[in-house]
Amino acid sequence: MRVDRQWAERNLGFDPIARPAPDGTFAIAEAARSSKPEDLQREIIEFDSEASEGKEFLAFTTATGLSRYTDVSWPRGLAPKTGKALSGSTSSPLPKADVLVVTWTVDEGHALSRVITPGKNSRNDYRSYAHNFASISKNMRRGCPALQAKRLGAYWTTKIGAKSVVVFKSDSHMSQDGPKLPNIDVWKQIIAEVQPKLVITTGTAGGIGRQFEVGDVVVSPIVRFDCISRFKSEPFHSAHYWSLAAKTKYFPTAKRLFKANAGQLPKDNTRPPNIVLVAPSALESSVVTTDFFGFDTSNNHYHLRGLGDVSEMGDAILGLVARRWGRRPLAGLRCGTYRIPRSEPKVRLNSKPCSQPRSIKPLAAGARFVARSCAGHLSPRSSSSRP
Repeated sequence: MRVDRQWAERNLGFDPIARPAPDGTFAIAEAARSSKPEDLQREIIEFDSEASEGKEFLAFTTATGLSRYTDVSWPRGLAPKTGKALSGSTSSPLPKADVLVVTWTVDEGHALSRVITPGKNSRNDYRSYAHNFASISKNMRRGCPALQAKRLGAYWTTKIGAKSVVVFKSDSHMSQDGPKLPNIDVWKQIIAEVQPKLVITTGTAGGIGRQFEVGDVVVSPIVRFDCISRFKSEPFHSAHYWSLAAKTKYFPTAKRLFKANAGQLPKDNTRPPNIVLVAPSALESSVVTTDFFGFDTSNNHYHLRGLGDVSEMGDAILGLVARRWGRRPLAGLRCGTYRIPRSEPKVRLNSKPCSQPRSIKPLAAGARFVARSCAGHLSPRSSSSRP
């Protein structure tokens, strides 16, 4: 899918060059005026469709976000059952569970909670998680989201079938925490506490190549780093990690569940969403974790083609943790990655290929919409793989 000015006007209701989104539609004031990649990264993380900036954005565009989300009809016995009151406090360890699901941005949290913890919103209802915050935060960069929130994340519990689940919205990010990578410590701690048999990291990502459309889901047991900036000298800068192939028993069911909200996908979509299953050996189709704000462009400016199916900024940390930790603490653990392409592939402005990060500034608001639209289609599916 190619995304350009005309695409934005058809699918979002405005031309981002001729009529940029108002400053009030940005969660981060600097992102409304800045071309710095760091500001746009933070904007994608912090944008909240249910806060004032989200309401202003929805009033400005034809986008609907989660406002028209339709609850799905779950198969018998698989409807999520939201946990009741949690024991302990914000400084307590996470509860044990069969599955640990982790997501990253504010709106990904909204979407995930709407789907698998109905009645409990990730922003207003989830419990803040600050266990060992004082020690872990010593390695965080001043001004990062976790320090500002004074916590490592927020969580709630649910049950799907016979499986207990901890749903965790992280405030710690590889792209935000600073050069000491305390996100590694967060991953190690929450896995040690939950002791899950399955770990899923999920959210939206930038599709690589024309074959993807907004709403497709990439299910990958293989992740890789493409670090050419702040972490280019680290031993893991080009490392990759893999696990067992995902189990596909419920994939046909998941595709049927997509239909309930298919009408909210961009008008330019030519087909229903696909579930793209990646094999453990398919390095060229992996989830690519970058240490820079890169995305696929018409001229392949960031050289992402051939590296994977989608790019994002954090999933490979889970593979790194599993490799460093060794097999014993993670014995029997299965890991999976679910990533939903945003509308970033083949970005063109004024019919010229993007060549600089500043070129996407006018499309920042559009990128937020597609992230919301995609995240609204998350559904509980089983992935299986072993570090």
